[in-house]
Amino acid sequence: QVQLVESGGGLVQAGGSLRLSCAKSARTFSTYVMGWFRQAPGKEREFVAAIRSSDGMIYYANSVKGRFTISRDRAKYTMYLQMNSLKPEDTAVYYCAMRIDYSVSYSEDDYNHWGQGTQVTVSS
Repeated sequence: QVQLVESGGGLVQAGGSLRLSCAKSARTFSTYVMGWFRQAPGKEREFVAAIRSSDGMIYYANSVKGRFTISRDRAKYTMYLQMNSLKPEDTAVYYCAMRIDYSVSYSEDDYNHWGQGTQVTVSS
């Protein structure tokens, strides 16, 4: 059973920063993709960023490129999302997800495991 636990959300002013963490069950699979998604009120859940376990390849949504950085600490089985220059439109519940496959997908339907989500609110 894979468990993903997010933390680090909160309230921040526009232009500020937050770092989200996603801790996963140790020793899960040899090949997988870890991703961040977000869902704003009244909107569908959308892809934010992903990192592939095998080679560390990183992918970003255009809306966060240059502001957000995804990273991982293999020893701690933890993934991070450093969010800088936050905007009110970044306000959403942020979810950590795992896809048991080599290829990266931007679709939430292709991810097998999800965390409970953490709220990020950016005030103007």
